[in-house]
Amino acid sequence: MQRYFIPEANWDDNLVHIDGDDFHHIVRVMRMQIGDKIICNQPTAKAAICTITQIDETFVTAQVEEWLENNSELPVFVTIAQGLPKGDKMDYVLQKGTELGVHTFIPFQAERSVVKWDARKEEKKLSRFRKIVKEASEQSHRQLLPEIKSAMQLTELIEESKSYQVKLFAYEEEAKTNTFHSLASMIRKLQEDDRVIICIGPEGGFSKEEVDALKQHHFIPVRLGPRILRTETAALYAMASISYQLEELGGQSCQQ
Repeated sequence: MQRYFIPEANWDDNLVHIDGDDFHHIVRVMRMQIGDKIICNQPTAKAAICTITQIDETFVTAQVEEWLENNSELPVFVTIAQGLPKGDKMDYVLQKGTELGVHTFIPFQAERSVVKWDARKEEKKLSRFRKIVKEASEQSHRQLLPEIKSAMQLTELIEESKSYQVKLFAYEEEAKTNTFHSLASMIRKLQEDDRVIICIGPEGGFSKEEVDALKQHHFIPVRLGPRILRTETAALYAMASISYQLEELGGQSCQQ
């Protein structure tokens, strides 16, 4: 059943008014008719099975039939701070990270980022990012849309991180030694509703100055297995590990 994320303003008790791109998708792409059923999500993460009752020229109206009780969100809130990568790798991180349960994405300008964030094109780029995340959320039956923050410098990212209980950064040098914090050991310490930020470097990794700054502000370096991962793979490895440990193992590692 197709899922749509509907803004709060479009809910009227048990009626849902759908317009814009979602209207186009329902009518022009899916070619749905009156009586067809869809799932509509509220911004609060509540979701309902709805029946289409009206199709107008610019909007669709649907009636709530049943509120859903299932929860598809991780028991912790994970933010991926991604050093700006080359090409369309950020799109890939956004799409797959959303499928794996990321709560918030923060692009950041690392010293070794080849790509430079153009503030003049920021709104256009963020709009495209939001579309990628929305489509991935609908496909994967998320209940919340991940937030995408504007690109930050490392100093801004460090300031942003002050509200997090757990702060990690993937550091390839940690994969070469025996003195490291494994990601698994950190996941096992997580408690329900913890806010976790994981910082991933760009293609060239972190500079020594960035590593020192992160450590100074209580980011813990972790290894993501014994192999060196590409920047677009690292976040997904971390998210898959968190999902497996906290969800597939029955949540036994996530203490109440």
